[in-house]
Amino acid sequence: MSFSFFKALRPKTPQEVAKSIRESLMALDNKTVAEVKALEKALEEVEKNFVTMRAMLSGNGESEPNTDQITQLVEEICKEDVLALFIHKLSILGWEARKDLVHCWSILLKQNVDSRYSCVEYIEQHFELLDFLVVCYDNKEIAMNCGIMLRECIKFPTLAKYILESASFMLFFKFVESPTFDVASDAFSTFKDLLTKHGKVVSEFLRAHYDEFFDLYEKLLTSPNYVTRRQSLKLLSEFLLEAPNSQIMKRYVLEVRYLKVMMTLLRDSSKNIQISAFHIFKVFVANPNKPQEVKIILAKNRDKLLELLQNLSPGKGSEDEQFEEEKEFIIEEIARLSV
Repeated sequence: MSFSFFKALRPKTPQEVAKSIRESLMALDNKTVAEVKALEKALEEVEKNFVTMRAMLSGNGESEPNTDQITQLVEEICKEDVLALFIHKLSILGWEARKDLVHCWSILLKQNVDSRYSCVEYIEQHFELLDFLVVCYDNKEIAMNCGIMLRECIKFPTLAKYILESASFMLFFKFVESPTFDVASDAFSTFKDLLTKHGKVVSEFLRAHYDEFFDLYEKLLTSPNYVTRRQSLKLLSEFLLEAPNSQIMKRYVLEVRYLKVMMTLLRDSSKNIQISAFHIFKVFVANPNKPQEVKIILAKNRDKLLELLQNLSPGKGSEDEQFEEEKEFIIEEIARLSV
């Protein structure tokens, strides 16, 4: 007499896992707040399926993941439109389920089979999912989860390009100044990745949207919030001084309005902001093709600028010598100017 009760359950196939995930996520549509127990049960089912998915993708501590199973699971998840459900149901899920989902999201996107990233291709066919993730920064409960998922997407040029060129990108100028510090910080991390991960894509975007972008960016540089000013200034110097953006930089340093912003930041009470501002201000001054308007502003403020620069020091560090050399050159350039 055999007792099948004690036999180990047969592991689910990738097809079964994907189907179970889809069904459990779809079931959440049928639950209402009034059906608390039913909703709890449905969420438990989702969580259980996510644990299975995580084990299949990254192992369970006892055995390594099977490459063929991972490939099959990725294909099935795309085929069953599970990726879309992941995003649309994120706000309903519990903390553990969201944590497992974010972990799996990274693995799913990175799967490369025969030079194809199936999940990335799926998102390319459903770009609106990226817009949805960006808008989720408005929801404090899932903002961090969405941020991690977005930054995984941004690693791929086509997805980063879409976000940059979409209307939802402009929302980052609001999110990075969120009154909730964690949300603002996470949004800025995503904003930074968008502007620094893919030089050519960013350069094309800035050329096409120069006025709109820098109008909004000026507001960040002049924000009353110290963290916003400091982070935005540091980021500006990072992407503006990148080789692919050399033409953007040349255009930027021709504009008096942005010179005035840098001059104001040079007088900031924060030493860090002063130093960061100097590294952009020096390009305005060193530019051999300075417009007359720029020369006039520098000349009118010559004495104040010279006094300010003489007292400017980065403090102790390995870059002291280079900084002092650059500062002396800028001082000499300003000193030559006359009203």
